[in-house]
Amino acid sequence: MARTPLWKNSRGEWYVVGQFVLLLLVGAGPRAFSGLPAWNATFAQTAFAVGALFLLFGAYMAVWGMIALGDNLTPVPFPKDGGTLVESGPYRIVRHPIYSGLVFASFGWGLLVHGWLTILYAALLFVLLDVKSRREERWLMDRFSGYAAFRKRVRKLIPFLY
Repeated sequence: MARTPLWKNSRGEWYVVGQFVLLLLVGAGPRAFSGLPAWNATFAQTAFAVGALFLLFGAYMAVWGMIALGDNLTPVPFPKDGGTLVESGPYRIVRHPIYSGLVFASFGWGLLVHGWLTILYAALLFVLLDVKSRREERWLMDRFSGYAAFRKRVRKLIPFLY
């Protein structure tokens, strides 16, 4: 059976492309431009500490989410054929711990390096991953009968909030 070409986005490939572009910007893009206010010393110290915590938490969540998915892990949001619904590990805390981890780590990095533009890229990444997760959840609802109950029980991206 022939697969649909990647450029047709039938399995959410373009979300992945956008995600990697934004992650590259977070990690290696310009952090500021003239006209943005400088970070004062007290705010910069606090931002550094909070950023380090966010970065560590985000990295932990993303890796834990990948490990918990096991053989269900796929780079695209479309569920694997023969996959199972994972509700254990980090999936008890958020429905999309890998996305959650990427968002926390990106904001953490932005705070750590005191980059206004980096924080903007992280915010754009959050929006993209929220939209991507909405599409993914439609596919998951179609695939798994227990997904609706899981969705009611567990927050989407931010533990205990959203």
